Amino acid sequence: MRLLLLGGTEFVGRAVAEAALGRGWEVTAFHRGRHEAPAGVTSVLGDRTDPEGLAGLADGAWDAVVDTWSGAPSVVGEAATALKASVERYVYVSSRSVYAYPGPAGLTEDGPLVEGASADAGQTAYPQDKLGGELAAEAVFGDRAVLVRAGLILGPWENIGRLPWWLGRIARGGPVLAPGPRDNPLQYIDARDLAAWIVGAVEQGLGGPYNLVSPSGHTTMGGLLDACVRATGSDAELRWTDPGPILAAGVEPWTDLPVWLPPGEAHDSMHGGDVSKALATGLRCRPVEETVADTWSWLRSIGGRAPQRPDRPPLGLSPEAEARVLTGDA
Repeated sequence: MRLLLLGGTEFVGRAVAEAALGRGWEVTAFHRGRHEAPAGVTSVLGDRTDPEGLAGLADGAWDAVVDTWSGAPSVVGEAATALKASVERYVYVSSRSVYAYPGPAGLTEDGPLVEGASADAGQTAYPQDKLGGELAAEAVFGDRAVLVRAGLILGPWENIGRLPWWLGRIARGGPVLAPGPRDNPLQYIDARDLAAWIVGAVEQGLGGPYNLVSPSGHTTMGGLLDACVRATGSDAELRWTDPGPILAAGVEPWTDLPVWLPPGEAHDSMHGGDVSKALATGLRCRPVEETVADTWSWLRSIGGRAPQRPDRPPLGLSPEAEARVLTGDA
């Protein structure tokens, strides 16, 4: 099999490249050269946003392309149109953010979608951009477009800063603000499991939308943070705290305390999706302990500081704000 990656040098794209190489595929990555592609990948340099940016791919032929674009939907449409004659299947890594908010627990791929999305739009807001990307891919490839509606993505090479922040904070030790409830269920996916499913979807000739995240309750907030303590070997003391005092102190779920959402609408939307369709087509999710331990090993191998996407703000609670909540002085 021959795979083309639009990008493929950072987080999800890198995981897809490695999964495909692991199955003996030929992998080409079209990227701007800002990051080194994985060993074994053929690099083609270019900028897809330039008018003739995809010209370097004109003579190629691939069984599938994987596109992780998060900006203007029109850019997806341009790529899909340019590659229509040379690619059999278009895999667009979308997001569960395409569903209208709030989405109830148990939401399937048939759930209501956000309004205002267009296949030929410029960049607007993330949910509309991702849905617009889906529409653009589907407009060109029809049922040969695979729409991967990923949820929270964790694992080695993460460049958003969620799990790396928790690992770094817990590695420092001492009292750690642990947002409760401890048994609050989490739904996420390791980038490597996402990549394995994508490669399998290409082999199976799948099409259409799929929710790609672990089964609801795959782990809990307690399971995640306990795994961080074990992986780092830290003397950290997790101080489990009810959501009330945390929210009253002005601490923002998801951004100040990455991954965490208190029970309620937002939590149900993010951590309660139905993934039976993906499970039936081969999705397998590794234990949280493996995701955490491997992410910590990767972080240590690069000096302890994770890369940060320039289009995403740094995440995490300041030591001063954490201390105020822990002491009740917030």
